[in-house]
Amino acid sequence: MRTKQELGEAIRRQRRAALVVNARSRRGRRLYAGVRSRLAAAGFTLLGTYPVDRPGELEVSLAAAAELGPDLLVVGGGDGTIGAAARLLAHRDIALGLLPLGTTNNFARTVGVPLDVDAAIATLAEGKVIDVDLGIAGGMPFANHVGIGLSAEVMLAAPPRLKRITGRLAYPATALALLPRHRPVSITVRADGQARKFLTHQLYVANGGFHAGRPITADANADDRLLVAYPVGGPARRDLLRDTARNAATGHRRTLGDEPFLATGELWVETDRPAPVEVDGEVCGKTPIQIGLDANALRVMAPIDTPDR
Repeated sequence: MRTKQELGEAIRRQRRAALVVNARSRRGRRLYAGVRSRLAAAGFTLLGTYPVDRPGELEVSLAAAAELGPDLLVVGGGDGTIGAAARLLAHRDIALGLLPLGTTNNFARTVGVPLDVDAAIATLAEGKVIDVDLGIAGGMPFANHVGIGLSAEVMLAAPPRLKRITGRLAYPATALALLPRHRPVSITVRADGQARKFLTHQLYVANGGFHAGRPITADANADDRLLVAYPVGGPARRDLLRDTARNAATGHRRTLGDEPFLATGELWVETDRPAPVEVDGEVCGKTPIQIGLDANALRVMAPIDTPDR
């Protein structure tokens, strides 16, 4: 296993990469050919290129790309695509190169990768290798967040046809349809020898500084050895809508010491009834669940001025 500095120097000097792009999204399909040519123009030798355009292909394509032995695995897509790549590359001698082609791009924002495609490619060519934490939820690594409550039920209930027609708009539409009959969940979060109880429609546990494309707090990041647990609203349905809007508007001014945030390295979540759990947008079991951290598990190509512990 090379050091971060050795891996970064190999990427800058030899430029050996593989490319996987989620071409199922409209943006990924439209940008794939241009991304491939721009990487070649930046001096990268592409050992393999994989436009993923069918369900179930992503993990197979990522594994095939990694088996080629690149120093850099460039992945284009949204947070779900990036999360799948992060799980594959954890503790491997390959850096993840981010091409943020999704809607919210939380992980790219967290590590400071520009959202502009040309600037992101410049980061791949001229940046540095850092290592960041991954979360572990019930044994499943995650890059961004765990959702318990309404968000997981939305993932289960969103109609496939609606997702094909409207894309990510299917999720808020499904949430609005479910909310009038959704019952709040009594949640107990145990961490650091204490228990905190919430009656809420939604609990998130985040690894990093962004959710839904907006800052969670001004001082959370993916390299701080901390998870951030927080409910969104209380038992009233209007609280969920109010706090969702408030969090989006004020996250950049809040800190981890503010209510209702709980910043910790490991936690145990129990609920009054088994509640589905979504991990980076994928439904993954039910409560109770243990959520922890895998420190410095993933190597990422980031801008040269990105802090790195």
